[in-house]
Parts: sequence; structure tokens; C-alpha cells
Amino acid sequence: MPTNMKQTIRKQIEESIRIKRAFSDELIDNIEIAAQEIIKHLKKGGKLLICGNGGSAADSQHFAAELVSKFKMERKAIPAIALTINTSTITAISNDYDFNRIFSRQIEAFGNKKDVLFAISTSGNSENIIEAISQAKKQNIFTIGLTGSANGKMKKHCDLIIQIPSTETPRIQESHIMVIHILCDLIEKALS
Repeated sequence: MPTNMKQTIRKQIEESIRIKRAFSDELIDNIEIAAQEIIKHLKKGGKLLICGNGGSAADSQHFAAELVSKFKMERKAIPAIALTINTSTITAISNDYDFNRIFSRQIEAFGNKKDVLFAISTSGNSENIIEAISQAKKQNIFTIGLTGSANGKMKKHCDLIIQIPSTETPRIQESHIMVIHILCDLIEKALS
């Protein structure tokens, strides 16, 4: 049994490394452009609005926490809001309107054209994420999508897409957190 477990562990590590090595120049360019856009909007007094479901909701909160608190260096707090954290708001919107509006309604309330929406969906097809992007576009908010390689709906709706070269959710999520950490590093250095 331990030999099989070790083989499984090694296989998953190797697959995660393979996905990261498969990052194209275009993908790396898109990560750089995402950092530049976020930095530009933050310098103009905007904020970063972040949303996702399930593991992507946790990633949204992680991203916001690294910016509001600190990633690696002492600096002023950076305005980032995870739209996943207020359970009273989320459940009220779900009850009064529809679950697909949990993020779009908050963007309507808090968003402005100085902001950036950072939407995370491993499939790229989450309806509430598509609604959030649509609402952001109505408010002239720059939209960045973080997704996997499946041709999800969000790809055609975002101003910029960061698309991980995998269709396997765990591998996509591992790469998502790496991209988020890279962005935190670049944003923090630029705004310190």
C-alpha cells in the first residue's frame, strides 16, 4: 500500500510541475499585463474586487488578505475586497434575487470605473461569475479572468484572460494560487 501511495503522490507532484512548465509566453505575458492593469488602477485610487466559488472563493479571500495585510513586505494596505465573505449579503441576494447575482449585485453597489474585477473560475462557466463580469462591463470596470484551459464562457467576456493549460481542477487550482502569489509580489513591489 505505501508504494502505491508514494507513486500517486509522485505522479501528482510531477503533473503539477508539468502544467507549470507548460506555461506559454502568452500566458506569462497575460500575467504581466494583469499586474500592470491592477497596479495602474490602484494608483488611480481604484480597488481590486475579487470573486469565485468554492475553492476559487477561498482563493479570492486569500488574494484579498495578502494585499490588505501584507504579502512579503511592510507597506500601506492595498484596497482589495473578496466578494465572497459577507454571508448575510450573499444569502440575502440569493434569497431576494437569485444565486447568480451574488457578485453582480455587490459590484453594482461597490464598483466604479477605477476598479478591477478579478474573477476566478476553474471551468470558466460559473453563471454568477459571468453575471459579475457582465455587470462590471456595464460599469466600465476592467475585468481579468483566471481559469483553466476549457473554452469556458468567461473567456469571451473578460478584457484579459489568464488561462491555465489544464482541464483538471486540482492542477488548475494549484496554478491559480501560484499566479495569485506572483501578482501579489508584483503589486506589492510596485506600490511600496
